[in-house]
Amino acid sequence: MFTVLKTEKGARRGQFSCPHGTVQTPVFMNVGTAGAIKGGIAATELSELGCQIELSNTYHLHVRPGDELIARHGGLHKFMGWNGPILTDSGGFQIFSLAKLRHIKEEGVYFNSHVDGRRIFLGPEESMRIQSNLGSDIAMAFDECVKIPAEFSYARDACGRTLRWLERCKAELERRNCLPDAVNPGQVLFGINQGAVFAQLRVEHMKQIAELELPGYAIGGLAVGETHREMYEIIEAVEEHMPRDKPRYLMGVGTPTNIIEGVARGVDFFDCVMPARNGRHGHFFTWDGVLNIFNKRYEEDDSPIDERCGCPVCRSFSRAYVRHLFKAGELLALRFGAMHNLFFYNSLMEKIRLALDEGRFESFRAEYSAKLAKRA
Repeated sequence: MFTVLKTEKGARRGQFSCPHGTVQTPVFMNVGTAGAIKGGIAATELSELGCQIELSNTYHLHVRPGDELIARHGGLHKFMGWNGPILTDSGGFQIFSLAKLRHIKEEGVYFNSHVDGRRIFLGPEESMRIQSNLGSDIAMAFDECVKIPAEFSYARDACGRTLRWLERCKAELERRNCLPDAVNPGQVLFGINQGAVFAQLRVEHMKQIAELELPGYAIGGLAVGETHREMYEIIEAVEEHMPRDKPRYLMGVGTPTNIIEGVARGVDFFDCVMPARNGRHGHFFTWDGVLNIFNKRYEEDDSPIDERCGCPVCRSFSRAYVRHLFKAGELLALRFGAMHNLFFYNSLMEKIRLALDEGRFESFRAEYSAKLAKRA
C-alpha cells in the first residue's frame, strides 16, 4: 500500500495505493468537511486544482445528511462526484471543537448536535459504522483530541482511552469490511498518536499504537494552541518511533511553512482548512508570501494574483478585478480565493515532490520555508 521511493535526510518521497487510486506523497488533502470545499468548488473541479485526496468529516456527514442516506446513494464517492481517494476524519476532533456540547465517557462521547441540539452518541464502533457507510479509502480511528495547554494527568488518561478506543476501532472495521454489503471493503484504518505537548506521553503512546500494525499512523492533537516550535519538537520526538514502511499524517496542519518543515521531519500526509478559509477572506498564498487583496495598492493592478501561478484565476483575471469582487461582496470572490489557494497548496506539494526526486529538497526548504510566511 505504501512505498518509500526516496529520502533526503528526514524527508520522504513515497507512493500510497488504495481502492480509488495511487497517491504521490508528500501530499496535501483538500478539506471538504461536509462533502464540499467551502467557497463553491465542486468535486468535479478538484482534479484541475491538483487535488489527489479529498477529506471529509464523519461527525458532520452523520449529522447531515446522514451516513445511511449516503450509503444508499453508493457511498461518499458517488454522492459527491469524486472518484479519487477519500480520507474521513473520525469525529474525534469534535471532542475538542465542540467541547461545550459533549460529555466524554469510556464507551464514547455524547454530543448535542451543533445543528439542532439533538442528542448524539459517538464511540469507536459508531465511528467505524459511519465511516464504513461513507466508504472512504482511509478511516481515521476515533480518538480524544486534547486542548492545549492540558494537565499531564488528563493528557495521560486521554492517551490510554485513545489506545483502548483504537483497539475497538480495529476490530470493528475488520468486521465491517467482511460484510457482503460493505460500501468499500478495501477501507483501511489509520491510528492517531496523542499526548498534547508532553514528549514522554507522545513517545509511549506511539510505541503502543505501533504494536497494532495498522496501515498508517497520524500525529493528532497539534495546531490546537501550541507554538510552532513545540509542534516541531513533538514531531521530531514521535517520528523516531513511527513505522518506517507506513504513511505518516500530521493532522490539521497547516501553513506552507509548517508543511515544508513537516516534510523535513518525515511527514507524508497533511490537511488543513487554511487555504480555502483564508482565500475566502481575501488572503492569497503566493510564491512571494501572503497577499492581502484588500490592500489599496491592488485597486488598479492588472497583473494576476501570482505571475508564477497557473490556476484558473491567475490565468484569466487581474488583481484589480478580484479585489473589486471582494469589495463588492460577490460570491465569485470566495470561489476565486478558495480555487487559487488550493491550487497553490497542491502546487507546493508537487514542487516538494520534484525537489525530493532531484535530491534538492534542502535547498528548496532554505529558499521557501521562511519566505512563504511573509507578506507579499
